[in-house]
Amino acid sequence: MLPPELPPLPALTRAEGAVVDSYLEVVDLLGRINPARGSDTYGALRAAQALTGRAAALLDALTLMQQRGERDLHAATLARALRELDGERRAARVTLPATGNGATKE
Repeated sequence: MLPPELPPLPALTRAEGAVVDSYLEVVDLLGRINPARGSDTYGALRAAQALTGRAAALLDALTLMQQRGERDLHAATLARALRELDGERRAARVTLPATGNGATKE
């Protein structure tokens, strides 16, 4: 049995696609660094080391857009692409967990 077919991503320029990909990679790394959700310092350390490279890739993609005259971020289209790539779940790891999930309120 084949997995269900995913909805198509909206049409993006190559630079917009690079922005979305790099942004999600940064979000993933920030989620691994998040001290409220992490389990060990080594994993957070490795993610922090990788963060600079991924942030540089995001900077490069945004710079390319600017150089090509792509001045506007089409938020609705980019948000749709982020949602299709599971961005909501991935970004949730960056936030603080609810206090009912074993975290204590101080």
